[in-house]
Amino acid sequence: MTRRKYGEELFLRRQEAGHTQQSLGDAVIMSPSMIAHIEAGRRRPRLEDARRIDKELGSGKFFERWLPTLDEGQFPPHFRDAAESERRADVIEEYAVGSVPGLLQTAAYARSLALGTEPNVPAKELDERIVNRTGRARILEDPLKPRMWAILGESVLRTVVGGPDVMTAQLRHIAALVRSGRVQVQVLPFSAGAHPFLDGKLKLMRFSDGPDEVYFEVLYTGSLNDDPATVRRYRDAYDLARAAALSLEASLQLIESVAEEYEHAEQEHP
Repeated sequence: MTRRKYGEELFLRRQEAGHTQQSLGDAVIMSPSMIAHIEAGRRRPRLEDARRIDKELGSGKFFERWLPTLDEGQFPPHFRDAAESERRADVIEEYAVGSVPGLLQTAAYARSLALGTEPNVPAKELDERIVNRTGRARILEDPLKPRMWAILGESVLRTVVGGPDVMTAQLRHIAALVRSGRVQVQVLPFSAGAHPFLDGKLKLMRFSDGPDEVYFEVLYTGSLNDDPATVRRYRDAYDLARAAALSLEASLQLIESVAEEYEHAEQEHP
């Protein structure tokens, strides 16, 4: 089912139940603007939202049942809600220790990363994954929203994914985004020692029309949470990591320096 058709169904069933966007939002603990976005096909509800809508409108499990079909196969199930939040966030703050965050990846880096984790993936499926992964970065084409801040563990720069040529292009891509002013990136050096995020990936997101969210990911699984106390704990930890990281200028210098190292290695061993 398309998002537009899904939204039209919500509009019709809401009208039949005598609800306005405001009254339905109040009943299912959602903002009326979110209801409007869903009805217009611009956004998809979360699973728990769809369940509350079904219960309030007496629609059986219609909205829950059709929810996965709105973007089936585009992203892994554990990341679908986070991808939706990513598209509507005002601010995105990421931490990555093992690999470049998806929004900053080049196609060549994304392909090499995918082959390194699942070497037997069929070629067609791999191509679809790369298109979906790099397509997420289109949100950065807007010059103002979302504002993005990323903290990269130094291992992200030093782990050779796809060879020196791929790493050269990848790090220069990040440096170009930083120099354009579109994103801000700090590097957390090995010398920083112990810090809150020695493993996994973290994404904090802020919104103008809803509570802050945190997405934490490890291999093949992830969790999206908007509980204020949980988000606050992760934000405190993120701030500690930010304080331990290199300055923005020093981080950019390191990124470009490592890119030059890869470029020289490529020239020496073509």
